[in-house]
Amino acid sequence: MALFNLSGKRPKSLGAVEGRLAACPANKSNCVVSLHAAESRSEDPHHVAPFSYEGDPGDAMTRVLAVLMQSPNCQIISNRSDYIHAEFTSGIMGFVDDVEFLLSVAENVIHVRSASRLGLSDFGVNRARVEELREAFDEADD
Repeated sequence: MALFNLSGKRPKSLGAVEGRLAACPANKSNCVVSLHAAESRSEDPHHVAPFSYEGDPGDAMTRVLAVLMQSPNCQIISNRSDYIHAEFTSGIMGFVDDVEFLLSVAENVIHVRSASRLGLSDFGVNRARVEELREAFDEADD
C-alpha cells in the first residue's frame, strides 16, 4: 500500500475511439503508445512497438490478461475481448499509470498505451513497464 495517494483522476480519454488509442500529449514524456501514423513512428519519442502474436487473437488477449494479473500493483479496470485497461500504482507515492491494450486482428498485433496521470516526466517508467510486459507476454507463449 502506498504511503501517499497521488492517483489523480481517471482520464476520460481512455478507451478506443475509431479503432485507436489516444495519442500521447506532445508536452509530456510520461506516455508511450504504439498506434501512430506510420510516417511519424521513427521520429516520435512516444512510440513503442505493439505486441505481436500468432494464432488465435482471443488466446493472445487472455495471455495479456494473465501477465497483468501476475504484475505487482496492478488492478484490472476493464476487460473486454478486444480491449483491456489496467492501473498500476507506485509503491510509495501512489502515482497511477493507465495501461491500455487494444486488439487489432487485421494486423496480428495488440496495440498498447501506457501513461502517467500526473506530472510531465516518469523517468522512463512507462516505457520500461511496456517492455517488461512484452517480455512476459512473449515468454508466456513458449
